[in-house]
Amino acid sequence: MPEMNTADYYVHPSSLVETTDIGAGTTVWAFVHLLPGVQVGKNCNICDHCFAEAGVVLGDNVTLKCGIYLWRGTTLEDDVFVGPNVVFTNDLHPRSKNKDFTLLPIVVRKGASLGANSTLLAGTTVGRYALVGSGAVVTHDVPDYALVYGNPARQRGWVDETGEKLLAAEPGLWRSADGQRIYRETSTGLTLDA
Repeated sequence: MPEMNTADYYVHPSSLVETTDIGAGTTVWAFVHLLPGVQVGKNCNICDHCFAEAGVVLGDNVTLKCGIYLWRGTTLEDDVFVGPNVVFTNDLHPRSKNKDFTLLPIVVRKGASLGANSTLLAGTTVGRYALVGSGAVVTHDVPDYALVYGNPARQRGWVDETGEKLLAAEPGLWRSADGQRIYRETSTGLTLDA
């Protein structure tokens, strides 16, 4: 681990960081460009060749692997993992020199993971602890704890907070592989059953 600078975060000398809103313990590696107005939480790891526009928000403990470009309106909540070369979009009708455009936000909720080379279309939300498989094309919202993959991405099961597949317990209930936790289906995905 490199030494932290006086602001308690590390920025590689080859990076261009134009924001000062970076939390303690964050590491920004080589050839990263963060524009003014980007918010980065604590203990994030931003790997080589990443870019973020003004208005991007990263929570605490976010990992961006290499080759990630985040556009205005993108929010990654705490503990989100983004695999290499994941694509984010913010315009459903892109045209060069278009003066009448509408940007739609993308939100990735707490603890979710996005597999390498997956694509998220503008206006989608990935639920808490969801897992998007490598190469998936997300065209609609992903429920909490859902496992999705394919093109277009379709739900193929449920996962727990560690990414392990859940097993059917009874209708509307799912259990962790170790049998220690039960999850209940809701209108927005799963919730941990108390």
